[in-house]
Amino acid sequence: MIMNTNGLMIIMITLFTSAVSAQNHGSREDREALFDYIYEKTLQREAFSPVKEQKLDFDPREAMLALKEEVINASDDVELYYALQKLSASRRDRHLSIRKIKGGLVLPEINTGVAPIRFHPDYSKKREYFLFVADLGKNINEHLKRSTVPRIGDRLIQVNGQPLKDYFNEARQYIRYSNTENLWRRFAYDLSEKGRQLPPSFYQDQLTLTLKNEAGKNYTITLPYLAKVDWQHGRTLKDYPGYELAWKKESFHLYTPTDPNNRSLLLWWYGFRRDLPEATDYLIEYAEKHNLLDHDLIIDAIDSRGGSQGAYALARLSPVPFKTTGGNLKLSDITDDFIARYTDRYVARQNAMDGSTREAQDDGTWVMEWLHGPVLKGLAAGQVYSNDVPFKCAHLPYYSDWIMQPAKKHFTGKMVVFLGPWGGSHLSQFAAMVVDNQLGYTIGMPDGGYSNTWEWEEDLVFPTTGKRVVQFMWNIGHTIRPNGQILEGNPVQVDEFIPVTSKNYLEYKTLLLEKALQWLNADKVNPLR
Repeated sequence: MIMNTNGLMIIMITLFTSAVSAQNHGSREDREALFDYIYEKTLQREAFSPVKEQKLDFDPREAMLALKEEVINASDDVELYYALQKLSASRRDRHLSIRKIKGGLVLPEINTGVAPIRFHPDYSKKREYFLFVADLGKNINEHLKRSTVPRIGDRLIQVNGQPLKDYFNEARQYIRYSNTENLWRRFAYDLSEKGRQLPPSFYQDQLTLTLKNEAGKNYTITLPYLAKVDWQHGRTLKDYPGYELAWKKESFHLYTPTDPNNRSLLLWWYGFRRDLPEATDYLIEYAEKHNLLDHDLIIDAIDSRGGSQGAYALARLSPVPFKTTGGNLKLSDITDDFIARYTDRYVARQNAMDGSTREAQDDGTWVMEWLHGPVLKGLAAGQVYSNDVPFKCAHLPYYSDWIMQPAKKHFTGKMVVFLGPWGGSHLSQFAAMVVDNQLGYTIGMPDGGYSNTWEWEEDLVFPTTGKRVVQFMWNIGHTIRPNGQILEGNPVQVDEFIPVTSKNYLEYKTLLLEKALQWLNADKVNPLR
Protein backbone atom coordinates (compact mmCIF):
# COMPACT_ATOMS: atom_id res chain seq x y z
CA MET A 1 0.00 0.00 0.00
CA ILE A 2 1.10 3.61 -0.57
CA MET A 3 -0.34 7.00 0.40
CA ASN A 4 -1.34 9.52 -2.27
CA THR A 5 -1.19 13.29 -1.78
CA ASN A 6 -4.74 13.37 -0.35
CA GLY A 7 -3.93 10.81 2.30
CA LEU A 8 -5.98 8.04 0.66
CA MET A 9 -4.82 4.44 0.78
CA ILE A 10 -4.07 2.92 -2.63
CA ILE A 11 -3.65 -0.83 -3.01
CA MET A 12 -1.19 -1.64 -5.76
CA ILE A 13 -1.98 -4.93 -7.46
CA THR A 14 0.17 -6.30 -10.23
CA LEU A 15 -1.44 -9.32 -11.83
CA PHE A 16 1.79 -10.45 -13.39
CA THR A 17 3.73 -10.32 -10.12
CA SER A 18 1.03 -12.10 -8.15
CA ALA A 19 0.71 -14.77 -10.82
CA VAL A 20 4.35 -15.68 -11.05
CA SER A 21 4.80 -15.51 -7.27
CA ALA A 22 2.72 -18.68 -7.02
CA GLN A 23 5.26 -21.23 -8.18
CA ASN A 24 3.85 -24.71 -8.70
CA HIS A 25 6.45 -26.09 -11.11
CA GLY A 26 8.07 -28.33 -8.49
CA SER A 27 11.64 -29.41 -8.05
CA ARG A 28 13.94 -30.92 -10.66
CA GLU A 29 13.16 -34.37 -9.24
CA ASP A 30 9.42 -33.65 -9.47
CA ARG A 31 9.68 -32.65 -13.11
CA GLU A 32 11.82 -35.64 -14.04
CA ALA A 33 9.29 -37.98 -12.45
CA LEU A 34 6.49 -36.18 -14.29
CA PHE A 35 8.24 -36.56 -17.65
CA ASP A 36 8.90 -40.23 -17.03
CA TYR A 37 5.22 -40.77 -16.15
CA ILE A 38 3.99 -39.00 -19.31
CA TYR A 39 6.39 -40.90 -21.53
CA GLU A 40 5.62 -44.29 -19.96
CA LYS A 41 1.85 -43.74 -20.24
CA THR A 42 2.21 -42.53 -23.81
CA LEU A 43 3.92 -45.77 -24.78
CA GLN A 44 1.10 -47.73 -23.10
CA ARG A 45 -1.91 -45.68 -24.22
CA GLU A 46 -1.13 -43.87 -27.45
CA ALA A 47 -2.59 -45.21 -30.69
CA PHE A 48 0.40 -44.29 -32.84
CA SER A 49 -0.13 -43.89 -36.57
CA PRO A 50 2.73 -45.52 -38.54
CA VAL A 51 1.47 -44.05 -41.80
CA LYS A 52 1.61 -40.54 -40.31
CA GLU A 53 5.11 -41.13 -38.99
CA GLN A 54 6.18 -42.21 -42.46
CA LYS A 55 4.57 -39.24 -44.19
CA LEU A 56 6.02 -36.72 -41.73
CA ASP A 57 9.32 -38.61 -41.41
CA PHE A 58 9.45 -38.56 -37.61
CA ASP A 59 9.23 -40.83 -34.57
CA PRO A 60 7.00 -39.38 -31.81
CA ARG A 61 8.82 -41.42 -29.17
CA GLU A 62 12.19 -39.93 -30.14
CA ALA A 63 10.63 -36.48 -30.42
CA MET A 64 9.33 -36.71 -26.86
CA LEU A 65 12.62 -37.99 -25.44
CA ALA A 66 14.45 -35.08 -27.06
CA LEU A 67 12.44 -32.70 -24.85
CA LYS A 68 13.16 -34.39 -21.51
CA GLU A 69 15.85 -31.94 -20.42
CA GLU A 70 13.67 -28.95 -21.35
CA VAL A 71 10.91 -30.23 -19.07
CA ILE A 72 13.32 -31.04 -16.25
CA ASN A 73 15.12 -27.66 -16.47
CA ALA A 74 11.96 -25.48 -16.50
CA SER A 75 12.62 -22.64 -14.04
CA ASP A 76 9.07 -21.47 -13.41
CA ASP A 77 5.41 -22.27 -14.12
CA VAL A 78 5.44 -20.59 -17.54
CA GLU A 79 8.49 -22.49 -18.75
CA LEU A 80 7.08 -25.80 -17.54
CA TYR A 81 3.65 -25.16 -19.07
CA TYR A 82 5.09 -24.46 -22.52
CA ALA A 83 7.64 -27.27 -22.25
CA LEU A 84 4.68 -29.61 -21.65
CA GLN A 85 2.79 -28.02 -24.52
CA LYS A 86 5.79 -28.66 -26.75
CA LEU A 87 6.01 -32.23 -25.40
CA SER A 88 2.36 -32.85 -26.25
CA ALA A 89 2.68 -31.25 -29.70
CA SER A 90 5.74 -33.37 -30.50
CA ARG A 91 3.34 -36.28 -31.16
CA ARG A 92 1.90 -34.25 -34.05
CA ASP A 93 -1.77 -34.90 -33.42
CA ARG A 94 -4.19 -32.02 -33.98
CA HIS A 95 -6.64 -33.33 -31.39
CA LEU A 96 -4.23 -33.49 -28.45
CA SER A 97 -3.76 -30.48 -26.20
CA ILE A 98 -2.86 -29.54 -22.66
CA ARG A 99 -5.01 -27.32 -20.45
CA LYS A 100 -4.68 -25.34 -17.26
CA ILE A 101 -6.39 -26.90 -14.23
CA LYS A 102 -7.40 -25.58 -10.84
CA GLY A 103 -4.52 -25.86 -8.41
CA GLY A 104 -2.04 -26.46 -11.22
CA LEU A 105 0.51 -24.31 -13.03
CA VAL A 106 -0.19 -20.58 -12.83
CA LEU A 107 0.26 -18.38 -15.89
CA PRO A 108 0.40 -14.56 -15.86
CA GLU A 109 -2.50 -12.48 -17.08
CA ILE A 110 -2.05 -11.22 -20.64
CA ASN A 111 -3.80 -8.74 -22.90
CA THR A 112 -5.20 -10.85 -25.71
CA GLY A 113 -6.23 -9.48 -29.08
CA VAL A 114 -5.96 -9.75 -32.84
CA ALA A 115 -4.14 -7.49 -35.29
CA PRO A 116 -6.28 -6.28 -38.24
CA ILE A 117 -4.50 -8.47 -40.80
CA ARG A 118 -4.82 -12.15 -41.71
CA PHE A 119 -2.57 -14.51 -43.66
CA HIS A 120 -2.97 -17.67 -45.71
CA PRO A 121 -0.36 -20.10 -47.08
CA ASP A 122 0.51 -20.20 -50.75
CA TYR A 123 0.64 -23.93 -51.55
CA SER A 124 1.78 -23.65 -55.17
CA LYS A 125 5.21 -25.24 -54.55
CA LYS A 126 5.57 -28.29 -52.30
CA ARG A 127 7.93 -27.67 -49.36
CA GLU A 128 8.26 -24.02 -50.42
CA TYR A 129 5.11 -22.63 -48.84
CA PHE A 130 4.92 -18.97 -47.88
CA LEU A 131 2.33 -16.67 -46.33
CA PHE A 132 0.47 -13.86 -48.06
CA VAL A 133 -2.02 -11.25 -46.89
CA ALA A 134 -5.48 -12.82 -47.13
CA ASP A 135 -7.65 -10.28 -45.30
CA LEU A 136 -7.52 -6.84 -43.72
CA GLY A 137 -9.56 -4.99 -41.16
CA LYS A 138 -11.93 -2.52 -42.75
CA ASN A 139 -10.40 0.29 -40.68
CA ILE A 140 -6.76 -0.77 -40.97
CA ASN A 141 -5.82 2.66 -42.37
CA GLU A 142 -6.56 4.21 -39.00
CA HIS A 143 -3.74 2.18 -37.45
CA LEU A 144 -1.11 2.66 -40.16
CA LYS A 145 -0.71 6.46 -40.13
CA ARG A 146 1.70 7.12 -43.00
CA SER A 147 2.75 3.50 -43.52
CA THR A 148 2.14 1.59 -46.74
CA VAL A 149 -1.27 -0.08 -46.76
CA PRO A 150 -0.98 -3.85 -47.38
CA ARG A 151 -2.83 -5.43 -50.27
CA ILE A 152 -4.26 -8.91 -50.62
CA GLY A 153 -1.50 -11.15 -51.95
CA ASP A 154 1.46 -9.26 -50.44
CA ARG A 155 4.05 -11.72 -49.15
CA LEU A 156 5.09 -11.91 -45.48
CA ILE A 157 8.88 -11.62 -44.98
CA GLN A 158 9.47 -10.98 -41.26
CA VAL A 159 7.57 -11.12 -37.97
CA ASN A 160 8.76 -8.74 -35.24
CA GLY A 161 12.09 -8.43 -37.03
CA GLN A 162 12.60 -12.19 -37.35
CA PRO A 163 12.69 -13.90 -40.77
CA LEU A 164 9.46 -15.82 -41.33
CA LYS A 165 11.29 -19.13 -41.81
CA ASP A 166 12.96 -18.84 -38.40
CA TYR A 167 9.77 -17.68 -36.72
CA PHE A 168 7.86 -20.59 -38.24
CA ASN A 169 10.43 -23.19 -37.20
CA GLU A 170 10.26 -21.98 -33.60
CA ALA A 171 6.48 -21.63 -33.48
CA ARG A 172 5.68 -25.00 -35.08
CA GLN A 173 7.04 -26.82 -32.03
CA TYR A 174 4.01 -25.62 -30.03
CA ILE A 175 1.34 -26.10 -32.71
CA ARG A 176 -0.94 -29.14 -32.88
CA TYR A 177 -1.14 -30.62 -36.37
CA SER A 178 -1.35 -33.96 -38.17
CA ASN A 179 -0.11 -32.98 -41.62
CA THR A 180 2.09 -30.20 -42.96
CA GLU A 181 -0.58 -28.41 -44.97
CA ASN A 182 -2.83 -28.10 -41.92
CA LEU A 183 0.14 -26.88 -39.86
CA TRP A 184 0.74 -24.02 -42.29
CA ARG A 185 -2.95 -23.13 -42.39
CA ARG A 186 -3.22 -23.03 -38.58
CA PHE A 187 0.05 -21.14 -38.24
CA ALA A 188 -1.09 -18.55 -40.78
CA TYR A 189 -4.47 -18.01 -39.15
CA ASP A 190 -3.08 -17.70 -35.62
CA LEU A 191 -0.13 -15.49 -36.53
CA SER A 192 -2.02 -12.23 -36.07
CA GLU A 193 -3.56 -13.30 -32.74
CA LYS A 194 -2.05 -12.68 -29.32
CA GLY A 195 -3.00 -15.36 -26.82
CA ARG A 196 -1.67 -18.41 -25.05
CA GLN A 197 -1.07 -20.55 -28.14
CA LEU A 198 2.64 -19.63 -28.02
CA PRO A 199 4.99 -18.67 -25.16
CA PRO A 200 4.95 -14.97 -24.11
CA SER A 201 8.36 -14.41 -25.74
CA PHE A 202 6.70 -14.64 -29.18
CA TYR A 203 4.63 -11.51 -28.58
CA GLN A 204 5.30 -7.80 -28.28
CA ASP A 205 2.88 -5.03 -27.36
CA GLN A 206 2.24 -4.56 -31.08
CA LEU A 207 2.78 -6.71 -34.17
CA THR A 208 5.53 -5.56 -36.52
CA LEU A 209 5.53 -7.11 -39.99
CA THR A 210 7.75 -6.78 -43.03
CA LEU A 211 6.00 -7.56 -46.30
CA LYS A 212 6.83 -7.57 -50.00
CA ASN A 213 4.40 -6.10 -52.53
CA GLU A 214 3.74 -7.25 -56.07
CA ALA A 215 6.45 -4.95 -57.39
CA GLY A 216 9.03 -6.67 -55.17
CA LYS A 217 9.46 -3.78 -52.71
CA ASN A 218 9.70 -4.52 -48.98
CA TYR A 219 7.87 -2.36 -46.44
CA THR A 220 7.30 -2.59 -42.69
CA ILE A 221 4.12 -1.92 -40.73
CA THR A 222 3.25 -2.01 -37.03
CA LEU A 223 -0.28 -2.88 -35.94
CA PRO A 224 -2.01 -2.94 -32.55
CA TYR A 225 -3.79 -5.95 -31.08
CA LEU A 226 -7.51 -5.17 -30.99
CA ALA A 227 -10.36 -6.70 -29.03
CA LYS A 228 -12.39 -7.11 -32.24
CA VAL A 229 -11.80 -6.71 -35.97
CA ASP A 230 -14.38 -6.09 -38.67
CA TRP A 231 -12.87 -7.94 -41.65
CA GLN A 232 -13.12 -7.03 -45.33
CA HIS A 233 -13.63 -10.64 -46.42
CA GLY A 234 -13.78 -13.04 -43.46
CA ARG A 235 -12.33 -16.55 -43.23
CA THR A 236 -15.16 -18.34 -45.03
CA LEU A 237 -15.33 -17.01 -48.56
CA LYS A 238 -18.58 -18.06 -50.21
CA ASP A 239 -18.67 -16.87 -53.79
CA TYR A 240 -20.91 -19.05 -55.93
CA PRO A 241 -21.88 -17.29 -59.18
CA GLY A 242 -25.16 -18.63 -60.51
CA TYR A 243 -26.45 -19.76 -57.10
CA GLU A 244 -28.46 -18.04 -54.39
CA LEU A 245 -28.95 -18.85 -50.73
CA ALA A 246 -32.16 -20.80 -50.09
CA TRP A 247 -31.88 -21.49 -46.35
CA LYS A 248 -29.45 -22.05 -43.50
CA LYS A 249 -28.96 -24.77 -40.91
CA GLU A 250 -26.10 -24.96 -38.45
CA SER A 251 -24.43 -27.88 -40.22
CA PHE A 252 -24.79 -26.55 -43.77
CA HIS A 253 -26.41 -23.91 -45.97
CA LEU A 254 -28.30 -24.70 -49.17
CA TYR A 255 -27.73 -22.70 -52.37
CA THR A 256 -29.99 -23.23 -55.38
CA PRO A 257 -29.21 -22.35 -59.03
CA THR A 258 -30.62 -19.20 -60.61
CA ASP A 259 -30.59 -20.86 -64.04
CA PRO A 260 -33.48 -23.38 -64.37
CA ASN A 261 -31.31 -25.45 -66.71
CA ASN A 262 -28.71 -25.98 -63.98
CA ARG A 263 -29.68 -29.22 -62.28
CA SER A 264 -27.34 -29.02 -59.29
CA LEU A 265 -27.60 -27.89 -55.69
CA LEU A 266 -24.75 -26.46 -53.66
CA LEU A 267 -24.18 -27.06 -49.96
CA TRP A 268 -21.77 -24.88 -47.99
CA TRP A 269 -20.77 -27.35 -45.28
CA TYR A 270 -20.00 -25.75 -41.90
CA GLY A 271 -19.57 -28.98 -39.97
CA PHE A 272 -21.15 -32.14 -38.68
CA ARG A 273 -22.95 -30.36 -35.90
CA ARG A 274 -25.64 -31.40 -33.47
CA ASP A 275 -28.43 -30.61 -35.94
CA LEU A 276 -26.99 -32.70 -38.80
CA PRO A 277 -29.62 -35.50 -38.81
CA GLU A 278 -32.48 -32.99 -38.62
CA ALA A 279 -30.83 -30.70 -41.19
CA THR A 280 -30.30 -33.63 -43.59
CA ASP A 281 -33.90 -34.77 -43.17
CA TYR A 282 -35.07 -31.22 -43.85
CA LEU A 283 -32.95 -31.13 -47.01
CA ILE A 284 -34.54 -34.37 -48.24
CA GLU A 285 -38.05 -33.09 -47.50
CA TYR A 286 -37.29 -29.80 -49.24
CA ALA A 287 -35.80 -31.57 -52.28
CA GLU A 288 -38.75 -33.95 -52.52
CA LYS A 289 -41.24 -31.10 -52.29
CA HIS A 290 -39.46 -29.16 -55.07
CA ASN A 291 -38.64 -32.20 -57.25
CA LEU A 292 -34.89 -31.87 -56.67
CA LEU A 293 -33.90 -35.36 -55.54
CA ASP A 294 -32.53 -36.16 -59.00
CA HIS A 295 -30.24 -33.11 -58.95
CA ASP A 296 -26.46 -33.29 -58.64
CA LEU A 297 -24.84 -32.13 -55.39
CA ILE A 298 -21.85 -29.82 -55.01
CA ILE A 299 -20.58 -29.83 -51.41
CA ASP A 300 -18.16 -27.10 -50.38
CA ALA A 301 -16.47 -28.62 -47.29
CA ILE A 302 -13.31 -26.49 -47.37
CA ASP A 303 -14.33 -24.53 -44.26
CA SER A 304 -15.82 -27.50 -42.44
CA ARG A 305 -15.04 -28.65 -38.94
CA GLY A 306 -15.73 -31.90 -37.14
CA GLY A 307 -18.64 -33.48 -35.30
CA SER A 308 -20.43 -36.72 -36.07
CA GLN A 309 -23.16 -38.45 -38.11
CA GLY A 310 -21.46 -38.08 -41.50
CA ALA A 311 -22.55 -41.58 -42.52
CA TYR A 312 -26.16 -40.65 -41.73
CA ALA A 313 -25.88 -37.75 -44.17
CA LEU A 314 -24.14 -39.77 -46.88
CA ALA A 315 -26.87 -42.42 -46.81
CA ARG A 316 -29.21 -39.65 -47.97
CA LEU A 317 -26.85 -37.77 -50.27
CA SER A 318 -25.66 -40.81 -52.25
CA PRO A 319 -27.69 -43.40 -54.21
CA VAL A 320 -25.30 -46.34 -53.69
CA PRO A 321 -24.21 -48.48 -50.71
CA PHE A 322 -20.91 -47.55 -49.09
CA LYS A 323 -18.53 -48.76 -46.43
CA THR A 324 -18.23 -46.59 -43.32
CA THR A 325 -15.08 -45.62 -41.50
CA GLY A 326 -14.14 -47.85 -38.58
CA GLY A 327 -12.23 -47.63 -35.35
CA ASN A 328 -10.61 -49.49 -32.50
CA LEU A 329 -9.28 -48.95 -28.97
CA LYS A 330 -5.71 -49.16 -27.73
CA LEU A 331 -6.00 -51.52 -24.75
CA SER A 332 -3.99 -50.28 -21.77
CA ASP A 333 -3.99 -49.40 -18.09
CA ILE A 334 -6.92 -46.98 -18.50
CA THR A 335 -9.25 -49.16 -20.59
CA ASP A 336 -11.36 -50.20 -17.59
CA ASP A 337 -11.61 -46.58 -16.42
CA PHE A 338 -12.47 -45.42 -19.92
CA ILE A 339 -15.32 -47.95 -20.20
CA ALA A 340 -16.58 -47.01 -16.73
CA ARG A 341 -16.51 -43.30 -17.60
CA TYR A 342 -18.24 -43.93 -20.93
CA THR A 343 -20.85 -46.12 -19.24
CA ASP A 344 -21.62 -43.42 -16.69
CA ARG A 345 -22.22 -40.91 -19.49
CA TYR A 346 -24.37 -43.42 -21.36
CA VAL A 347 -26.55 -44.03 -18.30
CA ALA A 348 -26.85 -40.29 -17.71
CA ARG A 349 -27.94 -39.72 -21.32
CA GLN A 350 -30.48 -42.52 -21.13
CA ASN A 351 -31.95 -41.12 -17.93
CA ALA A 352 -32.06 -37.61 -19.34
CA MET A 353 -33.28 -38.25 -22.89
CA ASP A 354 -34.37 -41.87 -23.21
CA GLY A 355 -33.40 -41.76 -26.88
CA SER A 356 -30.59 -41.69 -29.39
CA THR A 357 -27.33 -39.91 -28.69
CA ARG A 358 -25.69 -37.24 -30.80
CA GLU A 359 -23.08 -39.67 -32.09
CA ALA A 360 -25.24 -42.76 -32.61
CA GLN A 361 -28.03 -43.82 -34.91
CA ASP A 362 -29.38 -46.23 -32.31
CA ASP A 363 -29.79 -45.46 -28.59
CA GLY A 364 -26.11 -46.16 -27.91
CA THR A 365 -26.46 -49.84 -27.02
CA TRP A 366 -24.32 -51.04 -29.95
CA VAL A 367 -21.21 -49.36 -28.62
CA MET A 368 -22.00 -50.42 -25.06
CA GLU A 369 -22.33 -54.06 -26.14
CA TRP A 370 -18.98 -53.81 -27.89
CA LEU A 371 -17.16 -52.14 -24.99
CA HIS A 372 -18.46 -54.63 -22.42
CA GLY A 373 -18.06 -57.60 -24.76
CA PRO A 374 -15.23 -57.85 -27.32
CA VAL A 375 -13.21 -54.98 -25.83
CA LEU A 376 -13.07 -56.39 -22.30
CA LYS A 377 -12.41 -59.86 -23.68
CA GLY A 378 -9.53 -58.46 -25.74
CA LEU A 379 -8.13 -56.71 -22.69
CA ALA A 380 -8.28 -59.92 -20.65
CA ALA A 381 -6.55 -61.80 -23.47
CA GLY A 382 -3.67 -59.33 -23.53
CA GLN A 383 -4.44 -57.81 -26.92
CA VAL A 384 -2.75 -54.51 -27.74
CA TYR A 385 -5.75 -53.25 -29.72
CA SER A 386 -9.41 -54.17 -29.75
CA ASN A 387 -11.04 -55.50 -32.90
CA ASP A 388 -11.93 -52.98 -35.61
CA VAL A 389 -15.62 -52.06 -35.76
CA PRO A 390 -17.78 -49.49 -37.58
CA PHE A 391 -16.76 -46.13 -36.15
CA LYS A 392 -17.93 -46.00 -32.51
CA CYS A 393 -20.73 -48.41 -33.58
CA ALA A 394 -22.62 -45.19 -34.28
CA HIS A 395 -24.44 -46.37 -37.40
CA LEU A 396 -23.95 -50.14 -37.40
CA PRO A 397 -23.37 -52.82 -34.71
CA TYR A 398 -19.91 -54.24 -34.05
CA TYR A 399 -20.74 -57.54 -35.78
CA SER A 400 -21.81 -55.91 -39.08
CA ASP A 401 -19.99 -55.73 -42.43
CA TRP A 402 -19.66 -51.90 -42.20
CA ILE A 403 -21.86 -51.44 -45.29
CA MET A 404 -24.42 -48.63 -45.17
CA GLN A 405 -27.40 -48.80 -47.50
CA PRO A 406 -28.98 -45.68 -49.03
CA ALA A 407 -31.90 -44.33 -47.02
CA LYS A 408 -35.40 -44.87 -48.36
CA LYS A 409 -35.40 -41.32 -49.73
CA HIS A 410 -32.11 -40.05 -51.13
CA PHE A 411 -30.51 -38.01 -53.89
CA THR A 412 -29.87 -39.88 -57.13
CA GLY A 413 -27.56 -37.48 -58.97
CA LYS A 414 -23.78 -37.16 -59.03
CA MET A 415 -21.68 -35.60 -56.26
CA VAL A 416 -18.71 -33.22 -56.21
CA VAL A 417 -16.92 -32.30 -52.97
CA PHE A 418 -14.52 -29.38 -52.39
CA LEU A 419 -11.83 -30.13 -49.79
CA GLY A 420 -8.99 -28.15 -48.24
CA PRO A 421 -6.40 -28.28 -45.45
CA TRP A 422 -8.25 -26.21 -42.84
CA GLY A 423 -10.52 -28.84 -41.26
CA GLY A 424 -10.37 -32.46 -40.27
CA SER A 425 -11.69 -34.82 -37.58
CA HIS A 426 -15.11 -36.01 -38.79
CA LEU A 427 -14.55 -34.10 -42.03
CA SER A 428 -11.57 -36.41 -42.65
CA GLN A 429 -13.90 -39.37 -42.17
CA PHE A 430 -16.54 -37.91 -44.48
CA ALA A 431 -13.90 -37.32 -47.17
CA ALA A 432 -12.55 -40.87 -46.73
CA MET A 433 -16.01 -42.38 -47.18
CA VAL A 434 -16.59 -40.33 -50.34
CA VAL A 435 -13.21 -41.11 -51.91
CA ASP A 436 -12.61 -44.71 -50.80
CA ASN A 437 -16.13 -45.70 -51.90
CA GLN A 438 -15.96 -43.64 -55.12
CA LEU A 439 -19.16 -41.79 -54.23
CA GLY A 440 -18.16 -38.61 -56.02
CA TYR A 441 -15.49 -36.37 -57.51
CA THR A 442 -13.22 -34.32 -55.21
CA ILE A 443 -11.54 -31.02 -56.06
CA GLY A 444 -9.13 -28.73 -54.21
CA MET A 445 -6.61 -30.01 -51.67
CA PRO A 446 -6.58 -32.85 -49.13
CA ASP A 447 -8.19 -32.05 -45.79
CA GLY A 448 -6.30 -31.61 -42.51
CA GLY A 449 -6.04 -35.37 -42.01
CA TYR A 450 -6.68 -35.68 -38.29
CA SER A 451 -9.06 -38.24 -36.83
CA ASN A 452 -9.15 -40.78 -34.02
CA THR A 453 -11.88 -42.61 -32.14
CA TRP A 454 -11.46 -41.40 -28.58
CA GLU A 455 -9.05 -39.43 -26.41
CA TRP A 456 -8.23 -39.90 -22.75
CA GLU A 457 -7.94 -36.75 -20.63
CA GLU A 458 -6.13 -36.85 -17.32
CA ASP A 459 -5.26 -34.22 -14.73
CA LEU A 460 -1.54 -34.73 -14.21
CA VAL A 461 0.11 -34.53 -10.82
CA PHE A 462 3.75 -34.78 -9.83
CA PRO A 463 4.22 -38.49 -9.00
CA THR A 464 6.56 -37.43 -6.18
CA THR A 465 4.24 -35.03 -4.35
CA GLY A 466 0.71 -35.37 -5.77
CA LYS A 467 0.73 -31.65 -6.64
CA ARG A 468 -1.55 -30.83 -9.61
CA VAL A 469 0.07 -29.65 -12.86
CA VAL A 470 -2.01 -29.58 -16.11
CA GLN A 471 -4.53 -31.67 -18.00
CA PHE A 472 -2.91 -33.93 -20.62
CA MET A 473 -4.50 -35.92 -23.47
CA TRP A 474 -3.79 -39.19 -25.24
CA ASN A 475 -5.16 -40.53 -28.52
CA ILE A 476 -6.41 -44.00 -27.52
CA GLY A 477 -7.87 -45.35 -30.75
CA HIS A 478 -7.40 -45.44 -34.50
CA THR A 479 -9.87 -44.30 -37.11
CA ILE A 480 -9.84 -46.82 -39.97
CA ARG A 481 -10.58 -45.65 -43.50
CA PRO A 482 -12.96 -47.74 -45.64
CA ASN A 483 -9.88 -48.93 -47.56
CA GLY A 484 -8.41 -50.33 -44.34
CA GLN A 485 -5.73 -47.68 -43.74
CA ILE A 486 -5.29 -45.66 -40.52
CA LEU A 487 -6.72 -42.19 -41.11
CA GLU A 488 -4.71 -40.11 -38.59
CA GLY A 489 -2.15 -38.13 -40.61
CA ASN A 490 -3.30 -39.86 -43.78
CA PRO A 491 -5.99 -37.79 -45.54
CA VAL A 492 -7.47 -38.94 -48.83
CA GLN A 493 -6.07 -37.43 -52.01
CA VAL A 494 -8.38 -35.37 -54.19
CA ASP A 495 -9.21 -36.29 -57.78
CA GLU A 496 -8.32 -32.81 -59.08
CA PHE A 497 -5.60 -31.02 -57.13
CA ILE A 498 -5.87 -27.22 -57.22
CA PRO A 499 -3.70 -25.49 -54.60
CA VAL A 500 -4.61 -22.21 -52.95
CA THR A 501 -2.18 -19.46 -54.02
CA SER A 502 -1.74 -15.74 -53.51
CA LYS A 503 -3.03 -15.27 -57.06
CA ASN A 504 -6.25 -17.30 -56.87
CA TYR A 505 -7.21 -16.87 -53.21
CA LEU A 506 -10.17 -14.49 -53.55
CA GLU A 507 -11.52 -16.36 -56.59
CA TYR A 508 -10.70 -19.85 -55.31
CA LYS A 509 -14.29 -20.97 -54.69
CA THR A 510 -15.37 -19.63 -58.08
CA LEU A 511 -12.54 -21.58 -59.72
CA LEU A 512 -13.54 -24.82 -57.98
CA LEU A 513 -17.19 -24.28 -58.87
CA GLU A 514 -16.27 -23.89 -62.55
CA LYS A 515 -14.30 -27.15 -62.38
CA ALA A 516 -17.22 -28.90 -60.66
CA LEU A 517 -19.71 -27.84 -63.29
CA GLN A 518 -17.33 -28.90 -66.06
CA TRP A 519 -17.09 -32.37 -64.52
CA LEU A 520 -20.83 -32.67 -63.94
CA ASN A 521 -21.60 -31.60 -67.47
CA ALA A 522 -18.89 -33.56 -69.24
CA ASP A 523 -20.10 -36.05 -71.85
CA LYS A 524 -17.22 -38.45 -71.48
CA VAL A 525 -17.76 -41.66 -69.52
CA ASN A 526 -16.51 -41.44 -65.93
CA PRO A 527 -16.36 -44.45 -63.60
CA LEU A 528 -17.46 -42.30 -60.69
CA ARG A 529 -20.80 -41.45 -62.27
